[in-house]
Amino acid sequence: MALAILALTGLLVSLYMLAYSFGLVGQLICGVGNCEAVQSSPYSRMGPIPVAALGVVGYLALMAFSLAGLQPGSKGSRLIPLALLGGGIIGVAFSAYLTYLEAFVIRAWCQWCVISAILMVLALLAAIPEAKRIGESK
Repeated sequence: MALAILALTGLLVSLYMLAYSFGLVGQLICGVGNCEAVQSSPYSRMGPIPVAALGVVGYLALMAFSLAGLQPGSKGSRLIPLALLGGGIIGVAFSAYLTYLEAFVIRAWCQWCVISAILMVLALLAAIPEAKRIGESK
């Protein structure tokens, strides 16, 4: 359940950033840092795809797998803990790369990006105990 809540929170952050990238919201609410500089940098997109869209997909997947893992019939599933652990590892690695870009390339911080990175680390930590289910069978 903790992982589902973390994923939902990350999804909301990503949706806000995606809405900004599509011009659906005006100026970003950014109490700390320079979100506008980060979001207008060339690193805010991977080709035509906004990085926030990748966040939406990643957090949706984590939320879906974490909710599926709460179902009684998923007790012996190996796929769910593997997906949660793998998704957490990929999410943390990608967040680390983006944080590196903010610190050393863009030289500006976006509080929403930092919040997302923290949420992803917490999601990975929440997924680690699920890894014990990988070896279990029905």
